[in-house]
Amino acid sequence: MVYVLNFSHPLTESQKVQIQQLTGISDIDVKSIPVQIDQREALELQIAAILDAVQMSPEEWQTIPLLINPPGYAPAAFVLLAMLHGRIGHFPALIRMRPKEGAVTTFEVAEILNLQSIRERARLKRH
Repeated sequence: MVYVLNFSHPLTESQKVQIQQLTGISDIDVKSIPVQIDQREALELQIAAILDAVQMSPEEWQTIPLLINPPGYAPAAFVLLAMLHGRIGHFPALIRMRPKEGAVTTFEVAEILNLQSIRERARLKRH
């Protein structure tokens, strides 16, 4: 079982199947969390409130396998990532979406990015 915290547009059934195929996990539970940023207000406080709305205990944040579909607004995604790292204790895995070719704009799941693994590989370049 993996929990998908969706901070973006609703996921289609096709996108959910793509997530299952890319992760190799058939049992996914998607929780959509609305993100609406007020540009006049402090971003950190807004993202903290959005994460609090997920209603997970400190133990759940640290033990439940999570996959994150981040918001499209880059500053919100960066602050969300920093706060998730603080709550989880490591970087989460992210869903990367991309537009599909065609007359009508639709999106597909491009890949699953395990940010903790990416970080660990990047550390090898420090020396």
